[in-house]
Amino acid sequence: MDINQLPAECISSILAFTSPKDACRSAVVSPAFKYAADSDALWTTFLPSDYRQIISQASSSSTSSFLDSLPKKDLYFHLCDHLLFIGSGNSSFVLEKESGRKCYMIGARDLDIIWGNSPQYWTWKSFPTSRYPEVAGLQVVWWP
Repeated sequence: MDINQLPAECISSILAFTSPKDACRSAVVSPAFKYAADSDALWTTFLPSDYRQIISQASSSSTSSFLDSLPKKDLYFHLCDHLLFIGSGNSSFVLEKESGRKCYMIGARDLDIIWGNSPQYWTWKSFPTSRYPEVAGLQVVWWP
């Protein structure tokens, strides 16, 4: 039997045991593999199981709506190539392209910093090169 005669769902199921990189490479094998390698069924397996919940936490509802409308392959690569600001915008999320592992980055304002609101210990500054609106600057540490 020619492997190209397998249903696309079978090829997608097989490709789900590979990596996103290998799935993309397989698209050049044949039209059947290309169809399977571009399928939402396959790319849903590479996305985190809680991707819908993560998207719903986007700090902008228009971003959330945009991401919901993308085909799953495009969504995967968008989440790899663009930071998704979540919550109040002080934290972000991105996928690691090779493995699909989740990476959360937490801005200082989303941390529970002891005496964080005490100007004698901490200052809050804005840096143009920071991805977050404010960064915490430690003034002094003194423990008796």
